[in-house]
Amino acid sequence: MAEISFPLPDLGEGLIEATVLEWLVEPGQQVERNQPLVELETTKSSLELPSPQAGRVVRIHGEPGGTINVGEPLIVFEVPDETAGIVGTVPKDEAPKRRVRLSAVLDED
Repeated sequence: MAEISFPLPDLGEGLIEATVLEWLVEPGQQVERNQPLVELETTKSSLELPSPQAGRVVRIHGEPGGTINVGEPLIVFEVPDETAGIVGTVPKDEAPKRRVRLSAVLDED
């Protein structure tokens, strides 16, 4: 098993921190990808942050009412070793597929 730390992501529009309103999971709990983890409040809005992956919650950072800066650890997951490097979808390095073939049409005038 491996541990993966998930930092508070950039929530956009120049926000640099968020306040923890309520944790929706607890250490030891198994979570699924996209399951709500925590309710956060920013200067713009409040939101539920979903889990980026499935795993067991090892640690949570930030008590309700506490502030966490973007990039700081938010939660730590325990995942199987074979999925430790995978969070979300990994893009493939492939050449783009040609969908339309263009050819010149010559005027015969």
